[in-house]
Amino acid sequence: MTDLETRAAPARPGALRRAAPALLGYAAVRALGLLVLALWSEARGKSAYTLLTARWDALWYTRVAELGYGYEVRLANGDVHSNLAFFPLLPWLERLVAAVSPLSYADGGFVVAVLASLAAAWGIFAVADHVYGPRAGVCAVLLWAVLPVGVVQSMAYSESLFTALAAWSLYAVLTGRWVTAGVLASLAGLTRPVGLAVVAAVWAAGVVSFLHDRRGAGEEHHSFGGSRGAAAVDGARSGGRAASGGNTPRTPSAGGAPVPPGAPGVGVRRAVGLFAAPLGTAGYVLWVGHRTGKGPFGYLDVQAGWRNGFDGGFAFARFTAEKFTSFPSAPAGLGLIVGVGLLVWLYVLCARQRQPLPLLVYAGTVAVLALCASSYFGSKPRLLMPAFPLLLPLALPLSRLRTPRSTLVVGSVAVASAVYGAFWLNGSGPP
Repeated sequence: MTDLETRAAPARPGALRRAAPALLGYAAVRALGLLVLALWSEARGKSAYTLLTARWDALWYTRVAELGYGYEVRLANGDVHSNLAFFPLLPWLERLVAAVSPLSYADGGFVVAVLASLAAAWGIFAVADHVYGPRAGVCAVLLWAVLPVGVVQSMAYSESLFTALAAWSLYAVLTGRWVTAGVLASLAGLTRPVGLAVVAAVWAAGVVSFLHDRRGAGEEHHSFGGSRGAAAVDGARSGGRAASGGNTPRTPSAGGAPVPPGAPGVGVRRAVGLFAAPLGTAGYVLWVGHRTGKGPFGYLDVQAGWRNGFDGGFAFARFTAEKFTSFPSAPAGLGLIVGVGLLVWLYVLCARQRQPLPLLVYAGTVAVLALCASSYFGSKPRLLMPAFPLLLPLALPLSRLRTPRSTLVVGSVAVASAVYGAFWLNGSGPP
């Protein structure tokens, strides 16, 4: 499946300086998006800041921060919208910002989103740089920034916070920092239900690493997929030039320094990380079940009140098929089919490029949960936004272009993304 495995990250002085081009490029794209949004909103007599902080889900998060859980809205059709559907980490951070500053809860949500989006960009760069090198890392960050729904990264929503925690958890897995990976996965599980994808990635890597160690030091050149040596890790990262030493360790020490396979303490740290990873998701889900009096499945009942659930993609397929019942909506149906096909194609490319197993598990789980949920269909592009490993197959060819040409490509897409984001947010916007 893939020949990339966890390995120690070499010490890199000036990590922030190394990531600076990616972060500056990301900030420039987001600044352009916010400028276009402000101008567009002003022309329509709306407040861009209100659109970013006080509409849709942002209102639910700030209400949790201010009043806690227990608020619900009963609709005429019998649906019950409960704020228990919203995971608590973002409201906790909003409350913290409001407690230590004169800012409101909504302001706190915006501050968290801005800082978390920068942390997410840095995490995406760290992962892509570790696997393919710094230039691909910069391109991956810029592609994430110019997504059509990239404006959500600056909203008082939980997507940026979740992506930051997921990216750094995955980076910790790739560099063998198991405890850090588990703690960050647990925090991601307190942010969104899709935190399960991070848990799955950590557990997949941990189980295979354990089995790998059981095979003994003589199997040192095996990998997550098990067909080639650890030298391929460096080869993938540098665009195919494998390291000549062939002695890259499978398991690093806590600080990232190479240690022999099976060194004392490695198994304990891995076990602690695997134990910690699901605690966030499990803790909140079980708490909701206790609060509602419906046991472990109480959270599913809360989501059902929002008409959210997992049906294997049946509702989405039916929604797409209904678009072909009339000519005006047929192009939209065709666009949905093309979009799903593009996602599948990108994932196949990820596998063919032998991405590390944690990235494949994470991206695949995010995509499946987004596409196979019966939630509001307009939200699916937003739900897919954290699946950044799917952008790596596009980042690689972009990174091979000369700088003027790649700048022109990214700049053109950034303008289109900014205009679309302003139009979208001033219209139907995210649910």
